[in-house]
Amino acid sequence: MDVQALRTFVAVAQTGQFQAAADELGVSQQAVSKRIAALERHIGVTLLVRTSRGSRLSLDGQVFLPHARRILAAVEQAERAVRPGSRPLRVDVLNRRIAPAQAVYRFYRSHPGTDLDAVTLDKENAVQAAQAVLEGTVDASFRALPADQVPAGIHAERLLDTPLELLVGPGHPLADAPWVGPADLAGHRIWIPGIRPDTEWAAFYRALSEAFGLSIDALGPNFGDEALMDALADSASLATLVGSGDRYLWPHNHDLRRIPLHGPTPVYPHVLLFRSGDQHPALTALRDHLRTAGPRTPHDAWAPNWAGPPAEPPG
Repeated sequence: MDVQALRTFVAVAQTGQFQAAADELGVSQQAVSKRIAALERHIGVTLLVRTSRGSRLSLDGQVFLPHARRILAAVEQAERAVRPGSRPLRVDVLNRRIAPAQAVYRFYRSHPGTDLDAVTLDKENAVQAAQAVLEGTVDASFRALPADQVPAGIHAERLLDTPLELLVGPGHPLADAPWVGPADLAGHRIWIPGIRPDTEWAAFYRALSEAFGLSIDALGPNFGDEALMDALADSASLATLVGSGDRYLWPHNHDLRRIPLHGPTPVYPHVLLFRSGDQHPALTALRDHLRTAGPRTPHDAWAPNWAGPPAEPPG
């Protein structure tokens, strides 16, 4: 059914005049007449009866009018639902403890009133997340996706580099170091449970291990962050890696230590994936915020070769 014809019918019903409806819709009276005639042919009844004073609804027209109004209201609601800026920007932040979630939260704090939803997709890898963006499940996702795996229709920007830190208990040999180099971790047991094969973080830690001769242990069940913190606190040899912007909590008596890595500084390259040509104003504002107010990539940053270059700040 022609939506413009429905709008024209409702306009004539409200004004009682073909010319008045034409003026309201910004078309000619002839166009109004053609639309009404086409609508009446489509449904097979006469909706409007012309009189010397204009037009009036037929009995069928009176029955049809409330349905036409409901159809037009539904169309308007559907258009608003997908119109840029008329719905919340949905951003997949991977995990609410790690840097992307914190970056989106800082953006929201600096842009009060922004209509925004931070979500965590149940997707195992970056390729699946990119597909979810392409399908419109979310507007954007923070992932580490090699350039040659970015699907057509998706734009990728490396907008958030997260420096890694060593997290150890008080008895670890490196517990009191102000910073350590990645190569200094060779021979130490680094435990990161829960790394799933065929994910971008598995590829990242594999590249990190190969670059600096590290032994990263992903064996054993992942019982959650609290169990990992307990194990670190009780061990004189166990360590793990976390992002500098990640928010982990542990009991005060655990006395865990976060030690920066430098020389070079390994960074996890979070890439923002979004649909090419997406004009949502909150997405534009988020990208601008990350370029200008987001944490800067360290001068000695190391990232896998497949990560591509970080986005250039404006100006």
